[in-house]
Amino acid sequence: MKIHNSITGKKEEFIPIDGKNVRMYACGVTVYDLSHIGHARQAIVYAMMADYLRYRGYNVKYVRNYTDVDDKIIKRANERGKDALEFSKEQIEESEKDMAALHVTEADEKPKASEYIGKIIEFVQGLIEKGYAYPAPNGDVYYRVRKFNGYGKLSHRNVDELLNGVRKELEEGKEDPLDFALWKSAKPGEISWDSPWGKGRPGWHIECSVMAKDTLGESIDIHGGGRDLVFPHHENEIAQSEALTGKPFAKYWSHCGLIKINGEKMSKSLGNSITIRDALEMYNYEVLKYVFFEKHYASDVDIYDKDYKQAENHMYYFYNSIKNMENYVKENNGDKDGQKVEDDISASIKEKFIEVMDDDFNTSAAIAQLHVIFKYVNNLMKTAKKANKILAANTIANILAEVKEVYGVLGFFKQEPDEFINNMQEKYLKELNIEKQYIIDEIGKRKEAKQNKDYQLADEIRSNLDEKGIILNDTPEGTTWDIKSLYQI
Repeated sequence: MKIHNSITGKKEEFIPIDGKNVRMYACGVTVYDLSHIGHARQAIVYAMMADYLRYRGYNVKYVRNYTDVDDKIIKRANERGKDALEFSKEQIEESEKDMAALHVTEADEKPKASEYIGKIIEFVQGLIEKGYAYPAPNGDVYYRVRKFNGYGKLSHRNVDELLNGVRKELEEGKEDPLDFALWKSAKPGEISWDSPWGKGRPGWHIECSVMAKDTLGESIDIHGGGRDLVFPHHENEIAQSEALTGKPFAKYWSHCGLIKINGEKMSKSLGNSITIRDALEMYNYEVLKYVFFEKHYASDVDIYDKDYKQAENHMYYFYNSIKNMENYVKENNGDKDGQKVEDDISASIKEKFIEVMDDDFNTSAAIAQLHVIFKYVNNLMKTAKKANKILAANTIANILAEVKEVYGVLGFFKQEPDEFINNMQEKYLKELNIEKQYIIDEIGKRKEAKQNKDYQLADEIRSNLDEKGIILNDTPEGTTWDIKSLYQI
């Protein structure tokens, strides 16, 4: 199994520090507002990694934090006349609702910065004692960047290059423009805690170092987060943690790509930020997962409106296929353990899934394989001769079980096919402004017209429905209907 390591810039063989035990930390949400789909992608990606590692037999402890003390949180709480921690608590509850609605596997622990103030103070004190940090006269505490020889190794920059990106004038109490805050002295209207340096609160970077160390130990296997966190957040985490412990902080650094909306960077200032809540009002959670997993986790995703529609079409096709498979197996007494058709697909589903996922969690390739599987299955159901139907049903029963098992690792096919199909049809009928009963009535009129040999009227009814976006399919069991735009794959 290989994983891309940001610190080396290469795919490396995945060998955990402690046998089959994997310690994994991913930076979570700063809860000053409702979570957006960028947060959704990151949460889905790292939950997927934890789920897949467990599927491969590893014992995973996965930690995802909440930043509940921060400049933006304090500002927003003050604007609303609320206590900062009370505001954060409310926002965390909202975030938890969103993650549950996305059906994201829970992290094993979800620590909050405010619960770690004592341990943060101890950590900062330890850095001061080692000479890596210093208190300023105003009560701030800063980290000495130049003292840490490895600074810049994650972002692949040297200290002199970094000076180009900071203000040259010294902030009050700083020895060097590059130094960053570990502890911030209290300002009027801000939440604060007592410390050896006076009242204050933690800097942003220190909290993850402390929470990761406390929940997972001094050295962890995988540290994840959005690519926008490489510098300065993750770079500073390395400097803090390794200066204190003298040990490598994380063996593998994993970074998730960012999201653009219709060609533009997603941001509140541009007005194109989509909350998880809004996205789930419009799209099924498995549709969102399809959009994210269709691209490799490390790549940026430029999401256009058509991508969601296309994902809906694909998921609709998959769920219709599953429904047909279940019916075929039932009608032909299929047994997944019985004699099967000889083919190259059914016997290799697990093997190919593991092969691509072992290659740096390549969900994009896994989804491409899913299309191959369903194309084969639909062709088999269509072409199997009567004498071979039992073998075909056994094969399909086996494929169905394997698909649900392996693609369940990605969070797919957790819903009842009828429920998914009906919900999708209702959504599209609403967009077409057509009532389901109207379609049923028209099918009834068409049936009557055919019985009366009024084939012209029957054809007119079909054409009229087709123009409205409804397609009809005549079967031995009767006429079924569907939505034309859901088949535009």
